[in-house]
Amino acid sequence: MLRKRKLLFFPRACWRWSPDHRRLAADLVTLETTSRLLIDTIADERGLILVLTGAGISLASGIPTFRGSDEGAVWTRDVTELGTYRYFQHDPAGSWQWYRQRFLTALRAKPNAAHFALAALEQWHVDRGGEFLLVTQNIDTLHEQAGSVELAKVHGSADRARCSKARCPLGSISTLAVADLDFAAFEREPRSETIPRCPECHSLMRPHVLWFDELYTSHLDYRWSRVLEACEGMRLVLAVGTSFSVGVTDLVRREANRRGAQLFIIDPSAPSDLAVPEAVHVREKAEELLPMAVETLRSTGRSQGKTR
Repeated sequence: MLRKRKLLFFPRACWRWSPDHRRLAADLVTLETTSRLLIDTIADERGLILVLTGAGISLASGIPTFRGSDEGAVWTRDVTELGTYRYFQHDPAGSWQWYRQRFLTALRAKPNAAHFALAALEQWHVDRGGEFLLVTQNIDTLHEQAGSVELAKVHGSADRARCSKARCPLGSISTLAVADLDFAAFEREPRSETIPRCPECHSLMRPHVLWFDELYTSHLDYRWSRVLEACEGMRLVLAVGTSFSVGVTDLVRREANRRGAQLFIIDPSAPSDLAVPEAVHVREKAEELLPMAVETLRSTGRSQGKTR
């Protein structure tokens, strides 16, 4: 059950101040105040809202984070070596074994309240004529399951596979459902010879994920051009459960700062020294805050916010 609480009113005008003034004010406001500020800012924004999600949003669904301090965090293992195209070339069977083990957890998970709330927020904002894009670093399918529509999965998807040859149409343009590939022989005897082959060119199939030694432009399905386009016009950024440690987060943060877009970070465990001083930090669990925020937006009739 969602927590019922009285939210404090906080004027939004002060957040038109310079980054230095906003930084100082952010240190003074309370948790309730930042929650109220978040809701008021969403209500008044009729332009493009960009939501950026990381592994932290899926933690409540039972999926370990990468760099988090939670028990079982994937980053405690040598993921920078295993999560590379170089490793796949060296040991494709070992790569598939590692990813299939990870994928089982990701694909068995169910969306939590934060995922459903973001889908509801998208529908609410679009219904009033706004534009919305959810950019996720996660390879799980929880946003899709929850009903998110305008979605860019810049790190790939656990339920998809593609050809390992970039010049093949299935290597850089389209993908196949993992469920449509026959891994029975590989499960019995995990070696290169039993890995499913591309139906187009007969090369080895690979996980549809962005590896550490690859580029965001390496596959159309990552929708990198849409992300770049959104960064040109975004007016508000909500970052949920991300540590701001990969390329897409650096891009969004830099462009938000350059264009004067307001940036909120929703993460209860975000370290105090997180190097995003221009952001408003809302240190609450997304699965608790976001449903409350959407409920408030719906119930207060704020869909008729001012057009800027």
